Amino acid sequence: MRYIAVLALGAIGSFCAQADEDVAGAALPMANRLDAVTVYGDRGENAPGSISILDAETIAENAADHPAEILNTLPGVNIHINSGQEHLIAIRSPVLTSGAAQGSFLILENGVPTRASAFGNVNSLLEPHHEVAEAIEVVRGPGSAKYGSNAVHGLINTIHAEPGAFRGLDLRASYSTLNRYRADLIADNGAWGRASLSLQDEIGWRDDTGLQQQKLTLISTFDLGPWEIEPFLSISNLNQETAGFIEGDDVYEDEDIARSNPNPEAFRDAFSARAHVRVSGEFGNGQLTVIPFARTQEMEFNLHFLPYPGIEENGHDSVGALVRYDPNEEGPVDIRFGLDVDFASGELSELQTGPFGFFPGDARFPEGLHYDYEVDTRSAALWGEADWALSDTVTALIGLRAETHHYDYTTNIPAGVFGRFQVAPDRTDAFDLFTPKLGLIWQPGDGDIAYYANYARGQRAPQASDLYRLQSLQVPGEVEEETLDSLEIGARGSVGDRLVFDVAAYWMEKKNFFFRDSDRLNVPDGSTRHQGIEAAFDYALVEGVLNLIGQVSWSDQIYTFDRIVGSAANTIRDGDQIDTAPEWLGDLALVWTPTEALRASLEAEYVGEYFTNPANTVEYPGHTVLNARASYAITETLEGFVIVRNLTDERYADRADFAFGDERYFPGEPLNATFGIRARFE
Repeated sequence: MRYIAVLALGAIGSFCAQADEDVAGAALPMANRLDAVTVYGDRGENAPGSISILDAETIAENAADHPAEILNTLPGVNIHINSGQEHLIAIRSPVLTSGAAQGSFLILENGVPTRASAFGNVNSLLEPHHEVAEAIEVVRGPGSAKYGSNAVHGLINTIHAEPGAFRGLDLRASYSTLNRYRADLIADNGAWGRASLSLQDEIGWRDDTGLQQQKLTLISTFDLGPWEIEPFLSISNLNQETAGFIEGDDVYEDEDIARSNPNPEAFRDAFSARAHVRVSGEFGNGQLTVIPFARTQEMEFNLHFLPYPGIEENGHDSVGALVRYDPNEEGPVDIRFGLDVDFASGELSELQTGPFGFFPGDARFPEGLHYDYEVDTRSAALWGEADWALSDTVTALIGLRAETHHYDYTTNIPAGVFGRFQVAPDRTDAFDLFTPKLGLIWQPGDGDIAYYANYARGQRAPQASDLYRLQSLQVPGEVEEETLDSLEIGARGSVGDRLVFDVAAYWMEKKNFFFRDSDRLNVPDGSTRHQGIEAAFDYALVEGVLNLIGQVSWSDQIYTFDRIVGSAANTIRDGDQIDTAPEWLGDLALVWTPTEALRASLEAEYVGEYFTNPANTVEYPGHTVLNARASYAITETLEGFVIVRNLTDERYADRADFAFGDERYFPGEPLNATFGIRARFE
């Protein structure tokens, strides 16, 4: 069955930094972005720190087949595409894996976390309905003081429009030369609500990589006495055949090998559903917002990235509530505070489906169940924030969050050590987090430019897999709370009528970094340092006709501890560069709008070289990929568009890795074109 697609018009808006209302009236249409953040991100109009907003027009114009295609246009963001919809996230970080990837980035939809904090997913962007979003908010750097555990390196919040954004039907459909079909349908009737449906079907450009994905979001709104009520439901389903790594020195340059699939048996089936109700209204001398929520998720997939044949099944169910109160107080201090609670129950099993050994008699990988456990968790947090106007031009923001997590673990198979794997006996664990934040904003003169300084702590409780998916040499209970302290300075605003910009410099130290190295051995007490400079801009070369939009990011990310192992390629020494952490990232787009009907753009995406192993002996040289987009409004309600990706047919790798003594890659897509239409019926 072929589903037709939604992508959308032409350009690629990349810079969207948060600014005040005066700045919003400059070169970029930022006012809508601020409104979206104020409603759902709850971050105010001029919060200190690095915040980027992708608005509805930008999301539609980018027409991303994969969320990485649009998020990587933002500074400091580097999401690696694996196979199909699979990916790994990096925000001011290396590309993390396993529990570190699950727990270092908080993913939200309309301000509500998509998962319970202990049950993250390295492929967490599979679930939010980004295709039809009104905005996507990305906070770079720690957000734990407000949002809690998992907002260590940053957060991504997919924001949907309330009913009544428009009335009628919006259809976007497309076909790609890679045999990818996409369709989005939005039906909006302010009287009863808004429904959005996205469908994708593709054969896959690599062997045995078919994919079907469906997403549905329903939103309604009504008044119940003095209360505003907004129910929300989001469902996602993915069934894909997955391609594995291709292995060998620079093999991504060989077209035939790049299209091959060494793991035709690999697959991923994932389902999730999230529901919440936002209830808000005047209460006492202030504004009260209560959001009860419920979530369910289940996934089954082939562990094709491991040396042994295996199947993992996982899932969790959770309920909870987010409560916020804003007192209506007059004066220089504006305060708000809240309570978050979450109760979850999850399970995980890993089954090795056949014998495996690197050499005769190798007993490290026994056939059968490696893990089969259940974990019940509960968490609670109190938080508060205050904006204090120190003068007409200087504002301070103070935030503090105290959070506790409790885990109750039960194994369904006997405890003990089985080859390389360890099954822990039943146990309970608890973790307490304390995350402060302090920021200053100085907005002198006419207010066109705001300068800020920001300190924030990011902290996370361990993932359930960190605690209970143990290796043979681990000690149960040795994993501690991971902590990242961040200092940041920056400026954002406008210069004249043509330039809008955002620039930031940061320094971060992380302790108790728990990760799995390239030999799949656990490191419970790592430490790292991250520092960098990010800049984004939109400059009108010819006002109203030709804009140069872009971002550039430089970072220096290093290990700050020693780990000597038998494999020289995986030995870590203090001062070594962290693998999969490019020094340079960039995105530059030239956008041409000669008439209201026609829009075209040419974009260059740059990923600099990076090491693929901890010892810094193997590296990927980086790549530059060119894309072009054009759209034309045939009538007021009908639009056609074309997108050409990888114009020069560059041979590159979306992800380069080194493991088990081999270089391995997920190759990037070859030259391809997408043709589509957008129609609106009111």
